[in-house]
Amino acid sequence: MKNRLLTAALALPILIVAIILPMLVPQFEQVKWLFELLVALAMTAGLFEFFSLTKKLELKADASIAYLFSALYFVAFLFDAPAKAPELLFLTTTVFLTVLLITQTFRFREDFSKMLTGVGVTLLGTMYIAFLGGFLVAMRAGFNETAIPFLSTKLLLYFFLVTMGSDVGAYFIGKGIGKRKLVPKISPNKTWEGFIGGILLAIGFAALSTFWFFPEFPYKVSIPLAILMALVGVGGDLAESAMKRGSDTKDAANILPGHGGLLDRLDSLLFNAPILYYFARFYF
Repeated sequence: MKNRLLTAALALPILIVAIILPMLVPQFEQVKWLFELLVALAMTAGLFEFFSLTKKLELKADASIAYLFSALYFVAFLFDAPAKAPELLFLTTTVFLTVLLITQTFRFREDFSKMLTGVGVTLLGTMYIAFLGGFLVAMRAGFNETAIPFLSTKLLLYFFLVTMGSDVGAYFIGKGIGKRKLVPKISPNKTWEGFIGGILLAIGFAALSTFWFFPEFPYKVSIPLAILMALVGVGGDLAESAMKRGSDTKDAANILPGHGGLLDRLDSLLFNAPILYYFARFYF
């Protein structure tokens, strides 16, 4: 518990500063790159952890191809490809699939029985972490020229308050009063009490966001969206738990004391990033 709180106390201020710097010093456009640098580092670590899990199952992913096309996806999202150049995302994905299949055909020429699993885990790792995570980059890059001042900063603050608030509520309420197991075969420590606590805290942080810094996002919209994000976050958490159980691993890594690896913290964020991005595209 102490390690978990200490890690959060050190990491959260860095994340918050990276998000709000463009609002604090708008005359320096370069400060927006701090958040994007953090996302790039997190995605790199997440990919490393994911492929560490696959190694335990002797699934022969091609990490070099995954890192290469993850970098290409990252660049595409830097230019807000989902809104401004969706064809760039389609092109990147098409080239990725083509190159992946051709290279793996030669890579597995000694034993084609492992080719399908190798291709599968390489594709999954890239799309799961780099593609879904790229929407965080697009959220920073794609909402700077709007009628609402600092919309990208407000969206990111709302996003992290709701998703992390949901995680915190689920963890502490579940640990404190949790008795009824949620899905014990997938994640034995998750409880219904924690599940409800996570939703309640997500609602609370959504309401706080509207009241504190996001009046353009009324309660009737911010709160239902927060509930949806909390539910999707649980799904992301369970999906990552299933992958860890499949590889007989408790934590994806030990990078964050008390939290496990970065992948353990990214699970709910990755699933929710495209939801908030596209919602904001249609709503604002």
